[in-house]
Amino acid sequence: MDATKKKFLLLGLAVVGLGIVLGTALWLRLGPHTRLGRGFVDSTNGLNQYGSVPDFTLTERNGSSVGLSQLRGKIWIADFIYTTCTDTCPLQTAMMAKLQQEYAGKPQVQFVSFTVDPERDTPQVLARYADKHQVGAARWYFLTGQRDRIIRLIQQGFHLAVAAAPVEADQGGMIPHSPRFVLVDKEAHIRGYYDSRELEAFARLKNHIDILVKG
Repeated sequence: MDATKKKFLLLGLAVVGLGIVLGTALWLRLGPHTRLGRGFVDSTNGLNQYGSVPDFTLTERNGSSVGLSQLRGKIWIADFIYTTCTDTCPLQTAMMAKLQQEYAGKPQVQFVSFTVDPERDTPQVLARYADKHQVGAARWYFLTGQRDRIIRLIQQGFHLAVAAAPVEADQGGMIPHSPRFVLVDKEAHIRGYYDSRELEAFARLKNHIDILVKG
């Protein structure tokens, strides 16, 4: 390949990459988002309520079934990732790991990561990912399952954006999805949404966790 052809190839790859990034950002801006305006304030603790998480059952990385029944009575933080993600997922996982460390002495606080790439993120893949990030087996679930169930849970249960169709590896492998954390109380009520890209939102998340723990 001569220098001119190589230059045009690199330029073309750069344009495609930029298009993917901009397309993802636009999709997340225009796609379905949290019903932030439909919450109401709980007078007992001052936190909003945004509805309840519906019942679900998915597969944990150790092969066991985990659902809402295992999470009732817990204060839990959910996020949505996939193991090959190079966008916001590494940041989300690092922040969850920090929360896991900070609340190590609070057994009522649980962490739950839902994969948005269940075809590739099998329990075995999620187990390796969890080991890489030193995840506590009992305190932090990594859940996978049938794609339609996960997509429906994220979109209709958590009211967050996620691409409904699987993404082929030769198309860049990026899966547009919300970078938000979701805080859920012991009765499965959604109490807040927090953008993982904003430090202020992360501080607010910790403050709200503390309020629920004390309550």
